[in-house]
Amino acid sequence: MSKIKKLAGQTLLYGMGSILPRMLNFLLLPIHTFSAFQREQYAVITELMAVVAVVNVIFMFGMETTFFRFSTMEGADKKKIFNIAQTVVLLISVPASIIFILFSSSIASFYGVASHPEFITYLTLVMLIDAMVAIPFARLRLENKAIKFATLKIVNVLIMVGLNLYFLKVIYNPDINVGYVFIANLAANAFYLLFFMKDIVSWRPTLDKTMAPVMFQYAFPIMITGIAGMFNEMFSRTSLDRWLPEGFYSNMTSKAAVGVFGACYKLAVFMNLGIQAFRYAAEPFFFSNAKDKNSPALFAQINHYFIIACCAVLLGISINLDVLENVMRADYRVGLPIVPVLLLAYLFLGIYYNFSVWFKLTNKTQYGTYITIFGAVITLAANYLLIPLFGFMGSSWAAVICYGAMTVLCYVIGQRFYPIPYAIGKGLVYIVGTMILVTVVNKIVIENLWLSVSFHAVVVAVFGIVVYFVERRHFRQPVI
Repeated sequence: MSKIKKLAGQTLLYGMGSILPRMLNFLLLPIHTFSAFQREQYAVITELMAVVAVVNVIFMFGMETTFFRFSTMEGADKKKIFNIAQTVVLLISVPASIIFILFSSSIASFYGVASHPEFITYLTLVMLIDAMVAIPFARLRLENKAIKFATLKIVNVLIMVGLNLYFLKVIYNPDINVGYVFIANLAANAFYLLFFMKDIVSWRPTLDKTMAPVMFQYAFPIMITGIAGMFNEMFSRTSLDRWLPEGFYSNMTSKAAVGVFGACYKLAVFMNLGIQAFRYAAEPFFFSNAKDKNSPALFAQINHYFIIACCAVLLGISINLDVLENVMRADYRVGLPIVPVLLLAYLFLGIYYNFSVWFKLTNKTQYGTYITIFGAVITLAANYLLIPLFGFMGSSWAAVICYGAMTVLCYVIGQRFYPIPYAIGKGLVYIVGTMILVTVVNKIVIENLWLSVSFHAVVVAVFGIVVYFVERRHFRQPVI
């Protein structure tokens, strides 16, 4: 169990750099939804940040995973690989950023903010900085400098939260409106440039005839996979405005529904943050342990404990929405029923990430592209069919269908090329059992908030006790 404990420790540290900053960032939700922005205004943030997430994938071009893969090969020249990865990222992100800024007016008009082309400029610079520091951040992960990684992320969010408070509570100008959010994000990202200045200055443009084409060939499918993956996650936030029938919700427009969806989505993001923290730790871990003869059994154990941890998060958040709803204004709370569904979707996405280790270790990254494009088709079809029938709940279930299908397909194909003895049956029992428990507990209405919180705490504690007794034999197994 020592390797699993090491991975858990690394995940905890990366969690400090992912979850803690987002919890601080979470403080912005009541600021944004209670007093600063109407639902239609919050929809602008939701839609534009969804676009940023997709474009970021293009800017990175899969070079983070590629950097891990080639840096962990025997006899690898890590400095050269770093330079090549950084060169590819900048060759893509810098020209693209210039184009976005030059055509900011047209882009702003397309997204319904024609009077604010500066929003596009701010966000383009945010993406460019993200691209410039992506490989330096990857090097921190490869070198197991999780504490430094976490510290940087926390400082970044502290700056962003502080600036949001200052802009929106002290010097607020309604003409700038949601632009303050983007300015704060840009200023916080500028901090990264100061910290990584040494890495940026020491970088030397490098593209040789041997290593660069091989890295490019490995990275391209990962980039396509990333785009399709972000499409799967972000498409619902933009399709709601277009596919929601007029008058579907009697008390809000389709634009307002996007704002509600985006606000409630943030309650489900805690699961995604945990998954992200795990990925930060697991990706270099998987590559480092790939040559171990016991690695398939090790990877299977990791996935099993991962499912248990995610089920605990799903349960804890889903049955405490009566507490969490207080971070947003009442007219946003109509979307709260989507939260357990989105948490389930993220759980399947996390399992998919675990299953996807096989095509990264076997250099068959093109399969990741096929699977994720398959998921994108499902996302498109499911949203198109379900949004007109069920509104943002339909969009939430579309995410479950998409990630569930991707997980199954990845497992089936992966067992042919890189067999791993995953405990599929036990994992499904945990997932189904957790969802049943959430449904039953949420039907028990307790008016007194303190009694409700106490009851929910007992439910989570009992869940933990049951898990311990079911899994105690595995906890005592010898080191793999």
